[in-house]
Amino acid sequence: MEVKLWNDKRERELLESLADLYAIIKATEKLERAYVRDLVSAADYEAECLKLISQFNSLSSSLAGVVTIPRFVEAYRLDCPAALNRLVQSGVPATVELRAAASSSAPASSAASGVAIAQCVQSFITAMDAVKLNMLANDQVRPLLHDLSTSMGKLGPVLPPDFEGKVKVSEWLAKLNKMGAGDELTEQQARQLNFDLDSAYSAFMASLPSTGP
Repeated sequence: MEVKLWNDKRERELLESLADLYAIIKATEKLERAYVRDLVSAADYEAECLKLISQFNSLSSSLAGVVTIPRFVEAYRLDCPAALNRLVQSGVPATVELRAAASSSAPASSAASGVAIAQCVQSFITAMDAVKLNMLANDQVRPLLHDLSTSMGKLGPVLPPDFEGKVKVSEWLAKLNKMGAGDELTEQQARQLNFDLDSAYSAFMASLPSTGP
C-alpha cells in the first residue's frame, strides 16, 4: 500500500523546504568541523559558509510562522551545535569573526568594532538575498540599503568616504528616494544592483585584516 507524504502541492513544497533546511544544517555542521580540523582552506570555507548562511536565511524567512528552528531541531533530533552557532547565533563565517577580532585588537584610532563588522556583513548578505529573491519594490529594497549604508558608516577609517560600496549604495538610495513606495526596480536595474552589491561586498571583505593562509 502506497503511503502519501502529502495531500497537495502546498504540503509537498513544505516538506521539500524542511528537507532542504535539514540538509543545510547538517552540511554546515560538517563544514565547521572540517574547518576546525584544517581539512578545508579558509577561502573555500568562507565561500561555502556564506552560501549556506544565505540559503538558511532565505529558508528561515519563508518558513517563518510555520516552524521555528528550536522546534525543528528538537523534532528531528539534530545534534549540530557548531552549525546552530554559525547559522543562528553568529550569522557570519568564522573567518569573518577572526578578521573582526583582528581589527578590534588594532590601535583604537584605526580599529573598527568586531560587532560592527559582523553587522555590516549581515547587512550585505540580507540586501543581496533580497534582490536575488526578487524583492524589488522600493519599500522592500530601500530599508535594506539604508541599513547597509548605516552599517558601513559605523566602520569609520576601515571604510573611507570614497569606498566604492558607500558610493554605490548612496547612489541607489538617491534613485530610490525619487520613486514611489510601491514602484519596483526593472529587471535591468535589479541586475545592476545585484552586481554593485556583489562588487562592494568583495571590496569590503578585501579591506579587512588578513587572518593568514
